[in-house]
Amino acid sequence: MDAQQGAISIDQIGHYLPDRPAKTTRGRGWDGVTLDYHTAAPHYMAATPARDHHLICYCASGRGRVVQRRGGTVHDSVIAAGSSLLTPAGYDSIFEGQAPSSVRLRVPTQLVERGAEEIGGRAQATHEIVNVFSVCDPAIECFSKLLLAEIDRPEHPAQALIVESLSCALAAHLLRRYNPYDLPPPGRMPGLDPRVLARVVDFIEDNISRSIGLAELAERSGVSRFHFARLFRLSTGLSPIAYVERCRLRHAQELLRKGRLPIAEIALAVGFSDQSEFTRRFHRHMGTTPAAFVRDNGLPRLPRRPR
Repeated sequence: MDAQQGAISIDQIGHYLPDRPAKTTRGRGWDGVTLDYHTAAPHYMAATPARDHHLICYCASGRGRVVQRRGGTVHDSVIAAGSSLLTPAGYDSIFEGQAPSSVRLRVPTQLVERGAEEIGGRAQATHEIVNVFSVCDPAIECFSKLLLAEIDRPEHPAQALIVESLSCALAAHLLRRYNPYDLPPPGRMPGLDPRVLARVVDFIEDNISRSIGLAELAERSGVSRFHFARLFRLSTGLSPIAYVERCRLRHAQELLRKGRLPIAEIALAVGFSDQSEFTRRFHRHMGTTPAAFVRDNGLPRLPRRPR
């Protein structure tokens, strides 16, 4: 759906939202994508007219049940950390429910059009960004975190170039993955249905404190374990087991930041067999131990486990 003349601009959208961003790239003179970071809101309701830009919402932390209404469809699901939604330009939308903290990337349609011209071929001839209610996209997660990190860094002449480059790369990613006219190559499987993927991700989030096997994940997708593993990797870029471990470590970081539990209890709370295994896996992925993570980030000192 093309952006319509008179649609709400990036500068105007704030008048239609119930909250202001806690962090933003607005006013910095950066070209490309505009980023707004919003904290969690337990009771959130936003009804916005059609926009003249594409909106990507990446859930940075937490989770909540939300109802989305777009394009004549009502979608009710749990949005959890690591998932994203995509509202193309030209769609009016309603978002209501328990909004987790989110990185909202506002992508000008002109940026995507320039990307299509650079790519050429079918993308230049015809392109459109599809409406997506929920997806786990590692590339969107990466772009969101990189752009968000620039807000907290000291001003530097290189920032404008970094943000512009990331914006162009994000536009190219949208064209490659979310353009319905750019069909997958022959023989390539399209991945899990978004509703099935959301069901599997919800199951992982709800059972993060215990062992989760490939067979039970495949059972919730309705396909064989081998078939599920291939489709899941196509949808997320990760194997099911690697995705589960990433979720465990993300939950562990949230608990470490809260500073309420000893490390040994955090290990069990996120599904590791003991503190030693948790420390090994945390160090492998994060490059530091849980205790050093707390210390280096200036977080509250963790309590000791009672003997």
